[in-house]
Amino acid sequence: MNIIDSSGWLEYFADGPNAEDFAAPLMETDKLLVPTISMYEVFKVVCRQRGEDGALQAVALMQQGEVVDLSSSIALQAARVSLDMKIPMADSIIYATARHHNAILWTQDEHFDGLSGVTNIQGTEYQF
Repeated sequence: MNIIDSSGWLEYFADGPNAEDFAAPLMETDKLLVPTISMYEVFKVVCRQRGEDGALQAVALMQQGEVVDLSSSIALQAARVSLDMKIPMADSIIYATARHHNAILWTQDEHFDGLSGVTNIQGTEYQF
């Protein structure tokens, strides 16, 4: 299973320099998990940059994977991750979701450097 961090989705949608690196796991929709927090972050950024129609199109593509709601067990695990590793809330939820589902987390966000189960593609880091 794969989870693409919000930075990876945004890189892909913007056809940035690392878009190709995220394309393969994004196209494997039968193995793609999408945390709802990622949908929030991507919708917000795309809406600000391209308007609501563009944001809705982006989210529609994201929903081709299996959308994962924030459960109480993932929330508690994310809080532990955030405290222990000093990772911001959204990133800790995305990472905890990946760990909960034994998925590989694909990102270009340096918050995840050195964590197990993470494939980090160096590139532009998006601010939300």
